[in-house]
Amino acid sequence: MKHAPQIRIPATYMRGGTSKGVFFRREDLPASAQRPGTARDRLLQRVIGSPDPYGKQTDGMGGATSSTSKCVILSPSSRPDHDVDYLYGQVSIDSDFVDWSGNCGNLSTAAGAFAIHAGYVDPARVPENGICEVRIWQANINKTILAHVPVSGGQVQETGDFELDGVTFPAAEIVLEFLDPSDEGEGEGGGALFPTGHLVDELEVPGIGTLPATMITAGIPTVFVNAADIGYSGTELQPAINEDKAALAKLEAIRVAGALRMGLIRTAEEALTRQHTPKVAFVAPAADYVSSSGKTISAGDIDLNVRAMSMGKLHHAMMGTASVAIATAAAVPGTLVNRAAGGGEREAVRFGHPSGTLRVGAAVAQLDGQWTVTRAVMSRSARILMEGWVRVPGDSF
Repeated sequence: MKHAPQIRIPATYMRGGTSKGVFFRREDLPASAQRPGTARDRLLQRVIGSPDPYGKQTDGMGGATSSTSKCVILSPSSRPDHDVDYLYGQVSIDSDFVDWSGNCGNLSTAAGAFAIHAGYVDPARVPENGICEVRIWQANINKTILAHVPVSGGQVQETGDFELDGVTFPAAEIVLEFLDPSDEGEGEGGGALFPTGHLVDELEVPGIGTLPATMITAGIPTVFVNAADIGYSGTELQPAINEDKAALAKLEAIRVAGALRMGLIRTAEEALTRQHTPKVAFVAPAADYVSSSGKTISAGDIDLNVRAMSMGKLHHAMMGTASVAIATAAAVPGTLVNRAAGGGEREAVRFGHPSGTLRVGAAVAQLDGQWTVTRAVMSRSARILMEGWVRVPGDSF
């Protein structure tokens, strides 16, 4: 029996924020995978090592977590006044699908750095030493992201002393600006920051009951509930949730109910193939806890605690897009996030997550009775881990 040989595809393995993924230039992909469709999905799944019923992704580049089962495709931008088009695929670990429904805020950092590495930014705009503003078109959600990437000697500066909780080693700081980060909106809200029209809704969750919930579309569609309302303190680490099947089922039920209420899906069954969005997070007032690294987080150093789910598991830190949602909701008086942070008006918030703390800001305004968000800002870092070629069997896609 004759077997197809492996093919090799130029690729770069990068960390961005608290995530990492395999980055491709679109023009380097096989022709059938340069456009949306089954071939592209199959290729990325094989690269990552999915679907894997063992849940380990041993035969691929994935790390068997939602933070490490990711692929990115970049290309010269088709949009005026942008440098690069950035397309993100969240590859399911054990199920047969790639979710294209949202962005990865953490890998947005790496997308900015990769755009310079790949030559997508006009050399005339890259300083010899200083900061290069990379104008990214986020093609999943049709939004603009500005990445302020440090440059040294005409090259991306990757080393530095910026520390990010959830990442072991320091690196160079990259500041991200998410412009007009409210999603376009697929449901009855039609692009509203709060798609249901309310800052707080009474969300009916089958098998659980009615919960107060804030549902917002900034950064990524997110459903916020109070930790206390679902039996938690808000200081939980991953084992407390991820090793509890009942907890995972409860949080998924909340996510599905929120997705239906926000108009993101028409039936509960659709949620099975839309696991990347919406996110579900639970919030609580600031309290002392010990992070996953053993560091003590003091209540006096944070405004609130937030824990968020990603692809059915509690995230080890905080997704960048969910951080945008947290900052935006915290800035709007009356949301559950704002109340947990102590209420009032605020332009920035520092929250506790399982790995430590994060500060993020958002600019909001109320126009004609509707809340809008113009930008959200946070700092992350990025670094190339490996570059060369990734190999996959030639008949796998």
